[in-house]
Amino acid sequence: MPTGTSGPGGGPPVVLTVNAGSSSLRLDYVRAGEVVDGLARAEPPGSAEGDRTVRDFLAAHVPPHAVGHRLVHGGDLVRTPTRVDDTLRAQLDQLGTLAPLHLPPALHLLDRIREQLPGVPQVLCPDTAFHAQLPTPAATYPLPAPWRERWGLRRYGFHGLSYSYALRRSAELLDRPVGGLQLLLAHLGGGASVCAVRDGRSLDTSMGFTPLDGIPMSKRSGAVDPGMLLWLLADDRLSLAELSEGLNSRSGLLGLSGGRSDDTRDLVAAAGDDPAAALALAVYAHRVRRELAAAATSLDRLDALVFTGEIGWDQPEVRHDVCAGLGLLGVTPPRGGNPDADAIVSDPGALVPVLVVQPREDLEVAAETLATLG
Repeated sequence: MPTGTSGPGGGPPVVLTVNAGSSSLRLDYVRAGEVVDGLARAEPPGSAEGDRTVRDFLAAHVPPHAVGHRLVHGGDLVRTPTRVDDTLRAQLDQLGTLAPLHLPPALHLLDRIREQLPGVPQVLCPDTAFHAQLPTPAATYPLPAPWRERWGLRRYGFHGLSYSYALRRSAELLDRPVGGLQLLLAHLGGGASVCAVRDGRSLDTSMGFTPLDGIPMSKRSGAVDPGMLLWLLADDRLSLAELSEGLNSRSGLLGLSGGRSDDTRDLVAAAGDDPAAALALAVYAHRVRRELAAAATSLDRLDALVFTGEIGWDQPEVRHDVCAGLGLLGVTPPRGGNPDADAIVSDPGALVPVLVVQPREDLEVAAETLATLG
């Protein structure tokens, strides 16, 4: 007999949250803001073994009230959290090329879970929704108008679920309303970006049309000179497939460290003896500072700097190095290690508080799913 979460009518609503990564998947049953059971797999969704594991995990629980899916890129098709029906599902495959590492696994899981839980409403929660109302100057690329109009070329921005949660928690930590805050937020993890927020609205962000833009990531390059990419494609230096694979899978911290590691914990431990590891960390901190400083020009003042994401939450050395170069914005490096919970980690009386917020996209997906279903 399935066990675990309570079914409909048996207490607070239960939401199954689904987060499909390019090489991982996570399922969590969330009730009243708490995870009551979860499944994490360090492999791409879609394998026969992975499908069997998901199927068995769902079968061990009574059906949830709803299922919420993190959707990395909603494009112009899914601009807000949206309930899935057959018509929408038939259109979703057109988004696949916008985030080829993330969307196909997410859509695969969506199909499998819809088959197994046919009577349960499913909601797509796009990471791009938080940035859907970016100011026009921030969202518009300086490209030919026919290109922009034909293909919807604009800055979409990502990590919106993480930013939404971190914004709400930051307001609680600062004891101020969301509507009165002007913040810089940095989501630093396997993927990484920064965002400027005023009065709850995203004003600028470092990721663009795809999740490849902006600061260096674990394996992704972030922004590089487009002229250099054209040069690499010319005269048969690299094929399009080779360039795509290199930018998405062999760049970032992994490429900077000479292939040593894409994990900042490894690089911090090795930096004293390995110049390539030290270089990777230095380039990373420099690029994060640069994007934060650029995003700050969209604000009237800076009320706090917020770190989230796996690296932002759990790597004090990186936080220190980023903050050390932001004195012009009134930021000073926090001292000490990691907090046990979301916290203000800067010294009391600091001109600009520095906050650390644990990434909880699962809770944000659950909240947005319930709000969408009313």
